[in-house]
Amino acid sequence: MTPIQTTIVGFGFSAVTFHAPLLEALPEFHVRQVVSRDAGKVHRVFPEARVVTTLDEALHDQATELVVITTPTGLHFEMAKQAIEANKHVLLEKPAVVTIEEGEALLALAEQHRVHVAVYHNRRYDGDFLTVEQLIEANEIGDWQLLESRFDRYRPVVRDRWREKQGAGSGILFDLGSHLIDQALALFGEPDELTGDVLMQRDGAETDDGFHITLHYGKRRVILRSTSFVQGPTPRFELHGTRGSYVKYGMDPQEARLASGREADGTLGEDDPEGFGHLQLAEQAAERLETLSGNYLGYYRDLADGLATGRLPVDLHDALKTMKLIEAVRKSSEDGRTICRKEWDR
Repeated sequence: MTPIQTTIVGFGFSAVTFHAPLLEALPEFHVRQVVSRDAGKVHRVFPEARVVTTLDEALHDQATELVVITTPTGLHFEMAKQAIEANKHVLLEKPAVVTIEEGEALLALAEQHRVHVAVYHNRRYDGDFLTVEQLIEANEIGDWQLLESRFDRYRPVVRDRWREKQGAGSGILFDLGSHLIDQALALFGEPDELTGDVLMQRDGAETDDGFHITLHYGKRRVILRSTSFVQGPTPRFELHGTRGSYVKYGMDPQEARLASGREADGTLGEDDPEGFGHLQLAEQAAERLETLSGNYLGYYRDLADGLATGRLPVDLHDALKTMKLIEAVRKSSEDGRTICRKEWDR
């Protein structure tokens, strides 16, 4: 297979942690260009890559097939539009864009230019999520009744970074909420109703820093929540059903390992034994259940296949479903009421 000629736009934390190590490790891709103002930083990772300072300049490169956009979310729409109009495939960092209208416009434009737009919802490739997915599919805990998914942090002081400043695409609901909502949609599809509470709790907060979301699936419930004031361990997942429960503490290890500079290889997503979840079935002794291996490399392998076949691992249609729920969560929080599916399913 000829490597997919790739341009990365932006070279901050997201690009350096979640994209560069994977692209470097996979023969399916070749990073030929990076849009950045720090050539030295780029060349420490990709010594042969061409470094340019503007997207316009990068898009003049006829060989580029895929543009990976890792800039702040508020810039995604215009950058993706430019890339699509230059007949390039696009990979957008989640949650893709800021509004549903922007997403729909990109869908129409991509169809017109016969290119693909994928979205980097890598948390579908977390080992803990894959384990929960397998337990549900195998009916291991019986008929599921409640899933609680948390993404907590201890960050009581506002930091000087774009995600915590007022502006398009900032805030924890876009950042972490998009992951949790996407995972819930991947498991169960769209809910019948939802109830949301979006929070701004820290002193000096300019954007949301916490949320509590309840997704209603008939009598079943999915609870998604995040706060900036949790110090110490809390369950990442709790899955409860008619035959038992599964509780998993700790985060998937791939992000921390990539951020520490570890090479992306087949062991990257293996959970440490002390992190294995607890499975308790009715009238049986509790056991530690080995976590399935996470696989961020698998996302990019699936992307390479998808660009050829049209079956992307996560496409813009998927991302728009998440965007619609994010908007519904905000409306629910602002109005103080539960929102029915017909209000967002347009």
